[in-house]
Amino acid sequence: MEKKDIRNIAIIAHVDHGKTTLTDALLKFTGAVDATASSMDSNDLEKERGITIYSKNCSLMYKGTKINIVDTPGHADFGSEVERVLRSIDTVLLIVDAQEGPMPQTRFVLKKSLELGLKPIVVVNKIDKPAANPEHVHEQVLELFLELGANDEQLDFKTIFAIGRQGIAKRELTDDSKDLAPLLDMILEIVPSATRDASAPACAQVFNLAYDSFLGRLAIARVYDGTLKDGSTIFVKHGDETRQAKITKMFSFIGQKREPVAELVSGDIGIIAGISDVYIGETIAGDNSVAALPTITIDEPTITLAFLVNDSPFAGRDGKFVTSRQIRERLERELQVNVGLKVDFDSEATFQVSGRGELHIAVLLEQMRREGFEMQVSQPKAITKEIEGEKCEPYEEATIDVPMEFSGAVIETLTKRRGLLTSMTEKEGIARILIEIPTRGLLGYRNQFVIDTKGEGILASRVVGFRPWAGEIKKKEVGAMISMISGSAAGFSIWNLQDRGTMYIVHNTEVYEGMIVGNTSKGEDMMVNPIKGKALSNVRSSGTDEAMYLNPAWELTIERGLEVINHDEYLEVTPHFVRLRKKLLTETERSRGSRNQ
Repeated sequence: MEKKDIRNIAIIAHVDHGKTTLTDALLKFTGAVDATASSMDSNDLEKERGITIYSKNCSLMYKGTKINIVDTPGHADFGSEVERVLRSIDTVLLIVDAQEGPMPQTRFVLKKSLELGLKPIVVVNKIDKPAANPEHVHEQVLELFLELGANDEQLDFKTIFAIGRQGIAKRELTDDSKDLAPLLDMILEIVPSATRDASAPACAQVFNLAYDSFLGRLAIARVYDGTLKDGSTIFVKHGDETRQAKITKMFSFIGQKREPVAELVSGDIGIIAGISDVYIGETIAGDNSVAALPTITIDEPTITLAFLVNDSPFAGRDGKFVTSRQIRERLERELQVNVGLKVDFDSEATFQVSGRGELHIAVLLEQMRREGFEMQVSQPKAITKEIEGEKCEPYEEATIDVPMEFSGAVIETLTKRRGLLTSMTEKEGIARILIEIPTRGLLGYRNQFVIDTKGEGILASRVVGFRPWAGEIKKKEVGAMISMISGSAAGFSIWNLQDRGTMYIVHNTEVYEGMIVGNTSKGEDMMVNPIKGKALSNVRSSGTDEAMYLNPAWELTIERGLEVINHDEYLEVTPHFVRLRKKLLTETERSRGSRNQ
């Protein structure tokens, strides 16, 4: 078989800086997919949210060279997806928005890349934005490289200026360019060939997992040396342990599709079926004498919450999968592919799930409800641990862009939540605020942030490690409006209650005793009757009938629910409904419970 020239790259950036758009444009420019092909973000949740959640592989051919591309997520909650990908490639394209400049996740992914000794190619994207300042952003990126301890070779990075949406790339801002050829030419110039010794014993490392209902668990791996052949016996190594397996099928990435192949050659990235218990970081060897490659380490979770069987009065009405056994099996399946997640299965009915952030958990819950699962979850809590005898908790660095007039309110709220202001700059009326704050302080803040900034602020954060416990954090808490009765909500009752706070329900919503139908602005729990209708009489006059104006309900979503939930509440998640409820449904149980505390 003729020797193939292969280059392996990953595209990394902060969320919404244009990774997926640029990948789609590269595939279309080289003819790897046709002009009408769908985006790399193929998952329903990714399409709806406009973000990448799972890292994905594709490839293209350019000037006789196969270029394998891994498109990675930009959100910090899915950082574990990025970490393991970086080990399988030789260079990264670091994409930075020409207006926003380096953001928290830019720093996170770049730090990981530099630590692995990779030499990034910087792509300053969206240079057509009205407020774009590519030269200034280039300077900021250089400062970031210096700050993160880049070596001399890494500091000598190459830069491409691009408009990913229009499929244009240029080496200098003054260049005239109509396509992405300058970027692809630079990849061929700078990225080292991935092909190594094809005659050596086969050696590959698993960096991602997938699942197929026919083939079972699939390993996505980078072949370093030798050639892996379909049907051959292999040795799977993890530290000092070795076990045997047989390859049942292999695939290579062609464009966005995966094509069956008889062999995977040195340097290529492909999918291997047949290893039922394979895990990320394991080495696949063609010969038992091949040494295991260093394992892939992943940052640990920062928040934890309990998944329970739904035991509300409406349990089992909506979902197909409602038992603890079904929830346990689904979480075990998720652990096979979601390496940033940890689950404690010690209890029969309550599963302690730990993840990288609220969005990480919310996406899992959203997937499960779409599959027909019904469950309830407790309030998320930051994970604490003891370091050298001192209680420590995770801290995050929040980067906030807000109009100057709202900056005071944001800083005041976050400093009350134990945040420490580290930097503040102003440009064209927009303040960029950097605050280091315990993860506890950020939990439940994002909704308040939207209100404080009238929707004009951008908040992004990254975990910076565990630090000493910050003490008690007082948050502005609203009280719960708790239904004292079961039935259908009446518009008249909602109209009367909406002056006391914000309503979560609309006319005709089914409610039960102990369900939370809204919040009270005074901060105290209040028992309400949401099904009470208007008393009818036979008196008719122009003055007695008031027109009822109902404010739009604050519809509960999974993310909103996780933000506003209190320690004595559960969030009930079913395929079609998200409800908040008290753990103890009746007032008698709650008063008895408060006395026993």
